This record gives sequence, structure tokens and C-alpha cells, in this order.
Amino acid sequence: MEVVSIEKELRENAYPGRGIVIGRTPDGTKAVTAYFIMGRSENSRNRVFVEDGEGIRTQAFDPAKLTDPSLIIYAPVRVLGNKTIVTNGDQTDTIYEGMDKQLTFEQSLRTREFEPDGPNYTPRISGILHIENGNFNYAMSILKSNNGNPDSCNRFTFAYQNAQAGEARFIHTYKCDGNPLPSFEGEPTLVDVSDDIDAYTELLWSSLNEDNKVSLFVRYIDIQTGTYETRIVNKNK
Repeated sequence: MEVVSIEKELRENAYPGRGIVIGRTPDGTKAVTAYFIMGRSENSRNRVFVEDGEGIRTQAFDPAKLTDPSLIIYAPVRVLGNKTIVTNGDQTDTIYEGMDKQLTFEQSLRTREFEPDGPNYTPRISGILHIENGNFNYAMSILKSNNGNPDSCNRFTFAYQNAQAGEARFIHTYKCDGNPLPSFEGEPTLVDVSDDIDAYTELLWSSLNEDNKVSLFVRYIDIQTGTYETRIVNKNK
């Protein structure tokens, strides 16, 4: 599979929706994850990322303009021991609680399905990074409707063992803009990644559609020590 430019992927898609990137730096020393949100409605755009313990949460930028918090206010990132969970909804908590009870990533998500926001039926996308004894494995999941049929949920999990240096995977909610919005299709895209967290954060943020981008989270985790650096960029300041 050819490594695709993440810059090109983002610049050529006005509305991938929400996206997760997970991979390993070219020098092999850091695990990388990024999560971004976009919005077309005032309610979706009225958000910021804020740090919450070792993770982050979304909150309303202007509480007076918040109309429906149900699908937009959640914790996208939580940390459970040596595992970092990244998702586009409150299934972050489902995975955290399930894995805390010794369920697997996949088992934890069996209780969930796509979002109840017809006619889009936005997919739930999730990722987990597992770092232990200098080893880095990760997995990604998408729960989506069966071609827009809300009576049928299609579940896909992609597991990447012994993550390779210089490779990352990118999954997002929507294939492209549209009405209704078409769900992401296929395997997560193999994309490039940088050794420099600031350069990669800038690349991702500048490549997202200017009108639709809302917030971006990037974290680099040292695979040997578990220490990490985080960057958060919010359009609303």
C-alpha cells in the first residue's frame, strides 16, 4: 500500500468530518495520535478542546449558543494505564469502562453503533494505542450504517501490530461533503507522519478546510518512557 500525503488527503476533501490519525514517527521513537473535529452548523462550530486530566474534552465556546449537547460534548481522549483511547463520541467512555473490566477494544464497542443523526447516521470512529515494554500496537474501529440503512450496523476493526516507523493510519467519518453525508469507506488510509510535533500540528491544521475546521488535538508519546507532549489548536479563541 502506498503512503499518501496527509496534507493532500485533507486539502482535497472539504468535509471529512471528524478524523483520527495514529502512527509512529519516522525515527521510531514516538507513538503519534491526532484527532480533529469539523462543523457545518453553528452548534457544531461552537466548540473548543480543553485538557481534562491526561485526556481532553469538548466544551461549548459560547454556552449561550449551545442548542443540543448530545452528540457534540464528550471526552475524545482518555488514558487507561498504558492505553490511550481516541474517539469521536462518548464511546470513549464505553471503551474505557469496558477495558477497565478486561474486555477487549472490539468487545467494548459491541454495545454501540453509529450516531442517531439520520439521514447522515454519522459513523462512530475509535482508536486505541497500546504501549508496553517498548512495543507499540494500535487498533482502529468504525461502526457505520449499512449504506444509510439505520436497521443495520456494519462493524470493522483494524489492528496494527508492531507499528512501523514513518507510517500512520487515517480514518474519518465522512468520505466527502454531501447531503446526506456519505460514510467513510474501506481500510484506514496509510499516511505520512513527522518527527516534529509542532510541524505536524501545523501541517494538519493548515490543511483542514478553513470554513469547516473547529479543533485539533495532537499527542506524541515516547515509546520507551511513556512521557508525552500534547498540542491543542482551537479556531475559537
